[in-house]
Amino acid sequence: MLHTESDVVFVKGLKVEAVIGVYDWERAITQPLLIDIALETDISQAAASDDVNHALSYKEVCDDVSVWCQALKAQLLEHLAEHIASKLLANYPCHKVTLSVAKPTAIKPAEAVGVQITRHKEVAEPKSADIEPADSKSDDA
Repeated sequence: MLHTESDVVFVKGLKVEAVIGVYDWERAITQPLLIDIALETDISQAAASDDVNHALSYKEVCDDVSVWCQALKAQLLEHLAEHIASKLLANYPCHKVTLSVAKPTAIKPAEAVGVQITRHKEVAEPKSADIEPADSKSDDA
């Protein structure tokens, strides 16, 4: 299990059939992917209210990730993982995403091969024009 100081909403073992791979034969078929997702987010409002409207929807996350995988038709798992992480951070109220994408049928002697990445939501830096210097108060007031 993940060790974090934040609340986490997770999906373990999401199965998606998608075109993935670099070889011509891989581009002509779908292959199974197994995806684990951890979204670090604040669940305190949902926990206090017991109201589903305050919760991050696991179903929507699963549905969106499945659609993104199938639409992208990535060659590399690395590219697919980056794409999913970026979309999750842009579309869901989370500040950090850790996900793994595995191909369980890629290497026969291995249970699965894949990648795991962690990405953080970019915090916008204030523009210097938006920051007024402390000593810029007008003497005309």
